[in-house]
Amino acid sequence: MSEPLVIRAVEIEGRAGLDVRIAEGRIEAIGARLPRAPRELDGQGGALIPGLVDHHIHLLGLAARTDSVVLDGARGADEVAARISAGLASRTPGAWLRASGYHETMAGNLTRHDLDALAPRHRLRIQHQTGSLWMLNSAALASVCGDDDPPGVERGADGRPSGRIWREDAWLRERLGAAPPPLAPIGAHLAALGIVAVTDASVTTDASGAALLAKARRAGELPLRLTLMSGGELQRPADGAFEVGPVKILLDDHALPDFEDMLVRIGRARDWGRPVAVHCVTAGELALTLAAFETAGARPGDRIEHGGVIPASAIGQILALGLTVVTQPAFIRERGDRYAAEVVPRDFDDLYRCASLLAAGTPLAASSDAPYASPDPWLGMAAAIDRRSASGRVLGQGERVSAATALALYLGEPSAPGGPPRRVAVGAVADLCLLKVPLSEALADPKADHVAATLVGGELTYG
Repeated sequence: MSEPLVIRAVEIEGRAGLDVRIAEGRIEAIGARLPRAPRELDGQGGALIPGLVDHHIHLLGLAARTDSVVLDGARGADEVAARISAGLASRTPGAWLRASGYHETMAGNLTRHDLDALAPRHRLRIQHQTGSLWMLNSAALASVCGDDDPPGVERGADGRPSGRIWREDAWLRERLGAAPPPLAPIGAHLAALGIVAVTDASVTTDASGAALLAKARRAGELPLRLTLMSGGELQRPADGAFEVGPVKILLDDHALPDFEDMLVRIGRARDWGRPVAVHCVTAGELALTLAAFETAGARPGDRIEHGGVIPASAIGQILALGLTVVTQPAFIRERGDRYAAEVVPRDFDDLYRCASLLAAGTPLAASSDAPYASPDPWLGMAAAIDRRSASGRVLGQGERVSAATALALYLGEPSAPGGPPRRVAVGAVADLCLLKVPLSEALADPKADHVAATLVGGELTYG
C-alpha cells in the first residue's frame, strides 16, 4: 500500500476549497488545509466525484475492436466496400481482416458470396452491430468449418455454410486460435474516462476467459475493479482479482428458448447462489423474461440487461418483481437515426427508457455495452439528458433526465447497480474521479475532456 495522499483544493458536493486525505485505500479525512502528506495532488478547484462504473461491457470484444475495421455509420454498400478495401490494403493475401458494427440497412443481409466480392484474396469476417451474428467469406469459412459445426453455423439449401454464424463466439474463437487481444490499451482508455469499475457481461466467459482477465488485472493492464458475468459456473479467485456477478441468459428474438428451458436456466443460477441477468433488447425477449421471473420468482440482484424496448404496460411488472434495469442511453445517440426510421414515433418512449423507470421507483443503472456502443460514459450521460440522435432528432422527450440524475446512473456500487449513488465521504473506498472543472460546469457539457485524474483504492490510474 502506498503512502498517504492528500488531494488539495477540490469541490465536493458543491463545497469548494476542500482537501481530501487518503490512506490505506480509503478516504481518511475531508477538510480545509489538511496537514501535508507524503504524496499530494493539486485539484485546482475541480470537482472530486466517485469514480464511474460501467455496469455492462465486453472487455475482450472492445480490445479486439482496436484492430478491426469499424463500419458504424457507413452510408450504403459503397462505403462499406471502401472501408473494407482500406483495411485490406496493408494485409498480405490470405491474411484475416475483422470488421465490426455492420447493420443490414447498410448493404442488406450479407452471405459468403457478398463477402467474397469484398475480399476475394483475404479471409474476412464481419460482426453485426448487435454482436449476435458473424458473416464470413468463403476463405474464412474454409478455415473454421468442418464436419462437426455447431447449430449456429447457418446452412443454405445446398447444405453448405451460408457464411452467417449465429451466437457461436466461443466456438469461432477456438477455431481461429488467435492470441487474445492486448488489454492494456483499453484499460488505459477506460481509466482516462474516469471509470473505476466494470462488469463484463459476456455470456461466453469461462474459467480460461476469467483467468485471462484476472491476469490482466493483476498486471495492472486493467486498472479497475472487475466483476464478471458468465453463462456457467465461475469461482472468485482467492486474491479477489475479480468478483463473480450474475449468470447471464442471452436471448435472441428469432430463436427464443421455450418457457421450461428459461426456468431451468434460472434454477441453475439459483443452485450456484447467483442472481440472473437477462439480455432483453426486444419486447418479445422482455415478455418471456418477465413471465419466467413471475413463475420462478425474482431475487435481489436479478437484472434486465439493455431494456431496449420496454412498453409502458411492463413498467409496473418490472417494479413489482424488484428487477433492476441496466440500460445504455448512448444507443439513442449512436443508433437513434436508424431507430427513428424503423419505429413509429408513438413508441419512441419505449426505447432505452430512463425517466419513466426512475419515476416508478425501478432501480436503474447505465452502461455502455461496448464495443457495441462507445465506452464513453460521458456520451451516455449526454444522451440520457437530451435524448438526441447523431443528427439531432429527439427520441422520447419524456424519457429525458436531469444532468445530476444522468451522472448518478454511473455511480452505483458495482455489486448493486441502480442502488444509492456512492459519495465522497470519510470512510469510503477511494475510487475517485477528479475533474478539471466544478461539477456544475461538467454537467452543463458532459465530456471526457473534463477528467483530470482517476484513482482506484487511492492509487492513480490516470492523470
